[in-house]
Amino acid sequence: MDSFQRAASVQCGKRRIALFKLEDGVYAIDDVCSHEFSLLSEGEVWEGEVYCVKHGSRFDIRTGKVLSLPATKDVRTYEVKVEDGYVYVRC
Repeated sequence: MDSFQRAASVQCGKRRIALFKLEDGVYAIDDVCSHEFSLLSEGEVWEGEVYCVKHGSRFDIRTGKVLSLPATKDVRTYEVKVEDGYVYVRC
């Protein structure tokens, strides 16, 4: 779990998933912004939100809800389990 500081990108089948390490746990959401292709794992993280680097849309990391335009569609969240230092994502 300590192998990434704040965000990481992983591939699960055809899906790109962004992992975020927050104070209260590890969360997983779609890595691609719902507005236009841009990796959310490369965005800035502030207070549980990630900012898309391309156009500035914000998403709640815990729920996947879109918080600002230009994105209008939420991103999918994934169940995460941390066990013995390994991060498991149900995708």
